[in-house]
Amino acid sequence: MTLWVCPHSQLETTLQKSGARHLLALVSDPADFKRPGQIPQNQFHLSVMNDIVEPRDGLTAPSLHHLEALLDFNATRPASTPLVLTCYAGISRSTASAYILACAAKPTLDEHQLAQKLRCLSPSATPNIRLITLADKLLERKGRMTKAIAAIGRGAEAFEGEPFVLEV
Repeated sequence: MTLWVCPHSQLETTLQKSGARHLLALVSDPADFKRPGQIPQNQFHLSVMNDIVEPRDGLTAPSLHHLEALLDFNATRPASTPLVLTCYAGISRSTASAYILACAAKPTLDEHQLAQKLRCLSPSATPNIRLITLADKLLERKGRMTKAIAAIGRGAEAFEGEPFVLEV
C-alpha cells in the first residue's frame, strides 16, 4: 500500500507525482475544499472534522464515525493503487490517518516501528491523538498505537509539513 501525505497547498503537485486517483481530504470547513478534477467523485472522501483532541463548543471533534468512514473508503480501493491523504497542514489529521490505514492493512505490523518510520519520513508529523486512540480501540491494538505515537512525541515546529510517502 502506498500512502502519500501532504498539506493542502501541495495537493496538486502530490497528485501529479503520485499518479493517484484516490483522495482522502480531512478538512475543518468543507466550503474551503474543492475536489480536484482528476479525482472521480466515487474515489474521493471528504471528512469534516477539526484538528482537536477533545470536544469543544462549535467545533467537530474526530469521532468513531469519522474513523469508520475513513476505513470504509479505503476498503473500496485496490490496495495496489496510491492514495493521497491531505489536511490543511499535512501534520496532524492526515498523518494520523496514514498511520491508522497502515495499521488496519497490516494487523501484525509493529506499531512502534511504524511510528518511528513515520517520524523519519516526516519530522513535523504530530498525528492527532484522538484519531489514534479511537483507532487503537476499534482495531483492538490494546493501547499499542496510542503508546507508539506518544513515544515519538510532538513533531518539529512547522507551518506545514513536507509531502511524504508511506509504503506499507
